Amino acid sequence: MTGSGGWKTAFLLLSVLCAHLAQADSGQARSALTVVDSSEPSDEAEEAPVEEDVDEEDLEVFRPTDQWQSLQPGQAVPAGSHVRLNLQTGQREAKVDDSSGLKYWTNGQRQGMVNTEAPYFSTQELKKALKKFKEEGVEPIDKEREKKEEAAVRAQYRPLEELKRDMEQMNMMVETDFQVMTRLVRQFNRSEATLEERVAALLDLEYLVHQVDNAQDLVSMGGMQLVIDSLNSSALQLQESAAFVLGSAVSSNPRVQVEAVEGGALHKLLLLLATDRPLSVKKKALFAVAALLRHFPFAQRRFLLLGGVQVLGELFRAPGGAALRVRVVTLLYDMIVEKELISQAGLDPVPDSSHQERLRQYAQVSLLPLLAEQGWCGLVPELLSSPEHDWREKALRTLLAMMPHCRELYRRDSRLARSLSALQEQYQQLAEGERGLGEEDGYFGEILTLLDTVLGGVR
Repeated sequence: MTGSGGWKTAFLLLSVLCAHLAQADSGQARSALTVVDSSEPSDEAEEAPVEEDVDEEDLEVFRPTDQWQSLQPGQAVPAGSHVRLNLQTGQREAKVDDSSGLKYWTNGQRQGMVNTEAPYFSTQELKKALKKFKEEGVEPIDKEREKKEEAAVRAQYRPLEELKRDMEQMNMMVETDFQVMTRLVRQFNRSEATLEERVAALLDLEYLVHQVDNAQDLVSMGGMQLVIDSLNSSALQLQESAAFVLGSAVSSNPRVQVEAVEGGALHKLLLLLATDRPLSVKKKALFAVAALLRHFPFAQRRFLLLGGVQVLGELFRAPGGAALRVRVVTLLYDMIVEKELISQAGLDPVPDSSHQERLRQYAQVSLLPLLAEQGWCGLVPELLSSPEHDWREKALRTLLAMMPHCRELYRRDSRLARSLSALQEQYQQLAEGERGLGEEDGYFGEILTLLDTVLGGVR
């Protein structure tokens, strides 16, 4: 039975070797391969580990080094080795590939090769690791360390109840717009308040009064009169900021417009425009005047009685006031067109009981005859010399609006005719460029239509 057992062992080892070589030649992942010396076979050979019964002469496995060595016929080359044919000797040679990750080891008579870059462990390594795991057991859980880690995590976050309390406090601290404006008015009205504090309070108010309800609340708490009175302040910063707040508060807000006119705002604003003031102050004052007059015929009539048209004329003629000219002309144009619209179709889609009263009030605003009387027929065309297309458009629209009262003067003005003809030629080219880009109704085409209409009216 002993001979039969040795034969079976040799056959088993040869099968294992063939399996390893087949895996190496197929290019699959490399695994550990061990070659050892063995003693004479015994009856217990079948029960011994395969590695200890391997005979290296039977396997004929080539052990490469970092030097080229000749291969003997039948020798198997481990995967990852370099192989070449020596043309001088005709022998096949091989050496280890340093980059392949193959490492060789020896332990007494035991020696072998292992792939250090293998993405997995060999069967024997797994068996040894499992045996060591069973012997050593599982590391006990450190409860103290767990508690410390849990406490560290809790320290990074706030409890839910605490967050709820903070949110409730935040809700209690949120101020309404009315409360904010009350606080700002008090801040502005304090006797010990500095100029910077008052200006800051006005700027914060300006942000709030854009809303209709907030502007009306400012009137009810007495803040609007404080703003109007600040227009007479000796501090230019207060004059500018107060005009800014006033203009924002009265915009599209009839109730506040009435309160502002009755509070003397219009007279104070015209005084700022008629006297020597910085350009920034006059810009804000003109903004407030335009907002106060829009859709408010009662204020427009008061404006005319206070000499508003004359003030605007002086502002238009003043040196260094070019930036204000287009604003002035725009204001006059809006007043002219507004009256024409209410007279023709009415501003209200469905006329109510107040419509007739509005018509009556607009009838008392006689603006166009006053403009012709005070020389505006000659002032408005001056904007045509501006390089700004927007300024030219405003001037042309105003010329058309004033045409019924200025036609005879326009026809006698040869300089105006030459200017209009030159602009017509220029905008014909610009309009053709627009049409070339596919814009049939472009901006320049619109200006050209205005020019054609004005020229047709003065010829």
